[in-house]
Amino acid sequence: MALSVLGIIGGSGIYDLPMDNARWEKITSPWGEPSDAVRRGEIDGLPVVFMPRHGRGHVQSPSSINYRANIDVLKRAGVTDLYSLSAVGSLHGDLPPGTFVLVDQFIDRTYSREKSFFGTGCVGHVAFSHPISPALQDIAEVALRAEGIAHARGGTCVVMEGPQFSTLAEAQLYRSWGARVIGMTAMPEAKLAREAEISYCTIAMVTDYDCWHEDHGSVDVAKVVTVLKANSGMATNLMARIARDFPREHPSCPAGSDSALDFAIMTVPDMRDPQLLAKLDAVAGRVLKG
Repeated sequence: MALSVLGIIGGSGIYDLPMDNARWEKITSPWGEPSDAVRRGEIDGLPVVFMPRHGRGHVQSPSSINYRANIDVLKRAGVTDLYSLSAVGSLHGDLPPGTFVLVDQFIDRTYSREKSFFGTGCVGHVAFSHPISPALQDIAEVALRAEGIAHARGGTCVVMEGPQFSTLAEAQLYRSWGARVIGMTAMPEAKLAREAEISYCTIAMVTDYDCWHEDHGSVDVAKVVTVLKANSGMATNLMARIARDFPREHPSCPAGSDSALDFAIMTVPDMRDPQLLAKLDAVAGRVLKG
């Protein structure tokens, strides 16, 4: 088995992570500029690679993030398992602000983002019915309990384009679909992680009730920022515990992320675009070189 390299993507309010022997490192990607350099280090001897999704100083909006470059850079850094920390709104009264949610499904409502590494010249289709690694969820759930953080496991996250928050009609629609939380950044991040054969798990951190709750009204950004600060402190402690307890050998993914590309590429070898293949060297090198 491969040795574990733990990747962590920090969402709103999380722009750095305490680690031993930490240093910022710029990794070049053929897919363009990532959100920022990565922060390499160790936690209790485990190699950790941290990426601030919005960049230090929160300079990237949900729609301007280069998700392909971010995932490609983490793959080049050797990441085998990836936790994604995301601020979300709650669509249910039993998930108040401050709750962490281990979602297991997504509804993708984004529309202006590049969503695949594959395309004309090398067509690929990966299975994505179960986007989250149950093995990573298990590890996170144990850590959440140990840290005493209010949490829930399971449920669907709607991913909207943003950067504006929902209309009341939209929030009511998503609630009627049975979705539990709503955010702006898990898509296409989770899809790209699957294409890169990286095990992936979202830890959604509730900051507000979106706009559906009659006792809370529209999203209050000032209140959201206050909850963000509290959540970021809990998230830092949580990730430190996850890293300390994380298997030193990469745990196989029950959702099939480790072998997602085994039969995914449809384009016959002699019709593949050499320029696209060169860009896929990190993401799909395992199958393209095989």
